[in-house]
Amino acid sequence: MRTIRLTVSYDGTEFAGFQFQAGARTVQEALEGAVARITGVEARVQAAGRTDAGVHATGQVVSFRTESRLPPRELQRALNGVLPEDVAVVTAGDAPDGFHARFSAVARGYRYTIWNAPDPLILGRRYALHWRAFLDVPAMVRCSQVLVGHHDFAAFSGSLRGRERPTTTSRTIYRLHPWRNGGWVYVDVAANAFLPRMVRNLVGTLMQTGLHETMPEAVERALFAGTRTGAAITAPPHGLCLTNVWYD
Repeated sequence: MRTIRLTVSYDGTEFAGFQFQAGARTVQEALEGAVARITGVEARVQAAGRTDAGVHATGQVVSFRTESRLPPRELQRALNGVLPEDVAVVTAGDAPDGFHARFSAVARGYRYTIWNAPDPLILGRRYALHWRAFLDVPAMVRCSQVLVGHHDFAAFSGSLRGRERPTTTSRTIYRLHPWRNGGWVYVDVAANAFLPRMVRNLVGTLMQTGLHETMPEAVERALFAGTRTGAAITAPPHGLCLTNVWYD
């Protein structure tokens, strides 16, 4: 048996998320179907990040075990030949014994993209949130500094209904960086792990500070209280993309 590691890119628009769900189209189902077609044997595909419905990826990492002897480059070509057009294998390689895409990862990175201008966004509208009201990015930066570090992020978690319940809601954010390039506003975030919808809730909170509707002090109080009174918006999924996964 070998452990195969793949870097995968996908457009999440038409998917109900990464993780398998009965009766729904998922990225995991698409990948496992492709692996079975190429190797002739079903295999469970594990992911570093269980992205939600509508969330995209350019750097998702998955792993699976197989007895197939196909060289990684041939396996990559073969998988891309049978995968749907909104999923692609970017890289493929053999991983050490014991490697697990999720449990071996030490950090994940996401980018949220906002088109912050009055005019509508036509090309790229599936991958960016259009927000007309001007966002004060320096104010967003000041708020982000409150959230960096090791905290209990229960206040920024989405519903856990139907999900595997985490043993703790404490996480470590290594980097939370809002920045502007013309009409584009980006929020880059890296952490050891994320709670369900945590990134989208963080982005919604930063947007509220960028609109001067919330102050960093209020965000800090919510963080330590574990609840968001008059909770900030949850940013829509289509602006979010999993960009990086880091391993030792």
